[in-house]
Amino acid sequence: MAKDRHGSDVRVGTRVRVVALSGSWLDDLPPDEHSRVALVLNEVFVVEEIDRYGHPWVTKCWHESDDLYHSHSVALDAAEMEVVEEAHS
Repeated sequence: MAKDRHGSDVRVGTRVRVVALSGSWLDDLPPDEHSRVALVLNEVFVVEEIDRYGHPWVTKCWHESDDLYHSHSVALDAAEMEVVEEAHS
């Protein structure tokens, strides 16, 4: 089972806030992609899948025009995310 930086369980469908990005993969991106990917910091995403290594994946999309968009999917380590609790009324 995947965990966040506080030890909370993370499953497909869990809402998580991206609090950090690490790894050399980020430095290897071209500058324009690097700046787009960095926009995921402090945003909340729904976990779309958990890979065979236990990494939760989230995706960020940017719409540039009606017919053009970009997206990046990112695998997260526990230290890079925290579960966001749903507000209950």
